Amino acid sequence: MNAEDEAAERAYRSDLPGPLGLLDTFLARLEAVILASGVLLMATNTIANVVGRFALGQSISFSGEINRILIILITFAGIGYAARHGRHIRMSAIYDAFPVGGRKVAMIIIALVTSATMFFLLYFSVWYIIDVRDSGRVLPALGFPIWTVYVWVPLGLGITAIQYLLTAIKNIREKDVYLSTAVIDGYRDTETEV
Repeated sequence: MNAEDEAAERAYRSDLPGPLGLLDTFLARLEAVILASGVLLMATNTIANVVGRFALGQSISFSGEINRILIILITFAGIGYAARHGRHIRMSAIYDAFPVGGRKVAMIIIALVTSATMFFLLYFSVWYIIDVRDSGRVLPALGFPIWTVYVWVPLGLGITAIQYLLTAIKNIREKDVYLSTAVIDGYRDTETEV
C-alpha cells in the first residue's frame, strides 16, 4: 500500500445507506488492518531469518511456513482491497464501446456475476478446508493443522463477493457508473476515487 492508499483507507467512509454503508466501512478497515499487518509481519519474519542466518549462523526453522501463511493471507485480503478500489484487471474493449447506459448495465451484470462467482468459490473453499481438516495434516515446523492456514481463502473470497455485490447496488442506486463503491468509471488515464 502506498501513502495515498493508506490515507484513503484511513479516511474511507462509505456513502451507501444504513447497514450497507456500515458493512462497507467495516470491510475497508478490516482489509487495511489485515494487509498492513500481513506485510509488516512478513517483512519482520524475513529480516529476522536473514539476520539469524548470516549474523548468527542459525536460520529460523519455521520462517518459510510463516511466510507461506502470510502470502495466503495477503493474497486473499488483497483481492477484496483491489475490488474496493477498482484495481482488478479489466478487459474493456467492448465495454468502452458502449454508451453510458450500456456501460452501467454491463457493470451491474459484471459485478453481480463476479459476486456470484466469488460466493461459489467461497462455498467450495469451505468444503476444501473441511476435507483438509479431516485429513489431519499439520505444518511440519509449526505443528499447526494445515486447514487453519486456508481459513483466509473463504474470508477473502467472501469480502470480495460482498464488495462486488455492493458495487452492483451502488450502480443501481447512482447516476454515474462505478467500478467499485468508491471509484467512478472514466476515460482519463486514472479513474476518479471518491
